[in-house]
Amino acid sequence: MEAPEKRDVAAEVSQRARKNFSKGFNCAECVVEAVLGQIDVGLPKETLKIATGFGGGIGLFGDTCGAITGAIISVSAVHGRSTLPEGENKMAIAKEALYGKPGLYRLFNKIPNMAEEKYGHTLCREIAAEWRDDWLCREHALYCREIITDMARYAAELITGDQKTLSSEPFGKNVENLKEGA
Repeated sequence: MEAPEKRDVAAEVSQRARKNFSKGFNCAECVVEAVLGQIDVGLPKETLKIATGFGGGIGLFGDTCGAITGAIISVSAVHGRSTLPEGENKMAIAKEALYGKPGLYRLFNKIPNMAEEKYGHTLCREIAAEWRDDWLCREHALYCREIITDMARYAAELITGDQKTLSSEPFGKNVENLKEGA
């Protein structure tokens, strides 16, 4: 008897996110809804509300791409902190949890670095610059749908992958210029 095939959660999440865009969800909502719909993150479906304001780079302001923020929200839903450490060395413990090896910032840092590597930018206004005069025309919508699909897949991979390994890998580009050994 053949073993059942392993479920490809990342593919399921990315395809659901892709379909969500056609349904009318914004870029951030597409990713978050797909993750909430395919992965039990322990949060209610109403959590989707958190993503709404991030569409169009935060309320159409054009800052960080909504698909990127949707991926961050989704990964945070699983790997984010819900409490701060207690005790005498709580500041050191908190810093180690974020910056250490493993460290949560190493995990979250992967998302914008992957997006920038693939799309050249992380800002919505830069990613979609060629469509400023024809916002959400067919070509723009199709391009954004691809970014949404990629970010949803990447979020699912970070959620379902080995957190210790993923959060022990070197930092990518970051504001503190942290390198390996940081």
